Amino acid sequence: MELKVAVVIPAYNVELYIEQAIQSALKQTEVTEVIVVDDGSTDHTFKTIQSIVDERVKLFQHENGVNKGRGASRNLGIIKATAPCIAFLDADDFYLENRFTKDAEILQDRSIDGCYNAVGFHFYRAPKEEEKQHYKISTLSHPVPPEDLFENIVTSKLGYLHLNGLTFKKEVFDQVGLMNVDLRVTQDTDIIFKIAMKCALKASSIENPVALRGVHETNVFYQNDLYKEYTPLMYDSLFSWAIKNDISLQMKDQLMNSLWVYRFKQSDSLLKHTAYWLRFFLKFPSLSLYNFPIKYFPLVRKRKELFSFLYK
Repeated sequence: MELKVAVVIPAYNVELYIEQAIQSALKQTEVTEVIVVDDGSTDHTFKTIQSIVDERVKLFQHENGVNKGRGASRNLGIIKATAPCIAFLDADDFYLENRFTKDAEILQDRSIDGCYNAVGFHFYRAPKEEEKQHYKISTLSHPVPPEDLFENIVTSKLGYLHLNGLTFKKEVFDQVGLMNVDLRVTQDTDIIFKIAMKCALKASSIENPVALRGVHETNVFYQNDLYKEYTPLMYDSLFSWAIKNDISLQMKDQLMNSLWVYRFKQSDSLLKHTAYWLRFFLKFPSLSLYNFPIKYFPLVRKRKELFSFLYK
């Protein structure tokens, strides 16, 4: 069966990059529609997209042309899509040749809900030395069974996935819901984790990139304070969703451990750690029915460090 894909591109003040992103999607024979959502741009982004609109390129805005963020913009694109499969592309990124060639074979399997590919980086300026080491490729080191994918991406054991390299059957969003519009950042990680918990994803091209992320001075991933603010909210979103969707206790435990590692890296005092986890279990009381409050309570987790004299 021929693969038909709708590519959803949220666009906000990306007049320098948007045409390249759209054209890279149009070059893919599997792409039947490119849905661009202008998110209240104040530069020439909207006019640039208008000049490209044709039978395959569709342009939308939020009501009254307001800015709602990437989550809401991607959601609008998903809703407007008519193709049976969905892929995403950030407006300052672009696809490489044969982006969907291998996906087309995999998605013929009715038991598979989506697939994941490697994503690389493209510098629009001279890279710094530390960036050369850090920004290489987002991928997994090797394929894993769909039922083991969540454990391996929530712990980063085998690497990372990026939204640009994922292709989903549209009904996936009927199962997991749309993106969390309250998350200014991390809404992509939020939806990837949810899909990995609920659906069956298979490795496609994980050795070589099928898309490149643009690196420039205005990338949102440089805004560490923003991620520090929204990452805890992402975990709240994930736990709330996992409880409502009867996600397995094992996956909740894996998610809890990921949250513990994140909180530990914040280097807060023991008092702050304890206060956080008390608030957390008050917020999600159903998790207290299991051994989570004991397993993840700071005094229990750090007992060897606190009472090291007893373990000598």
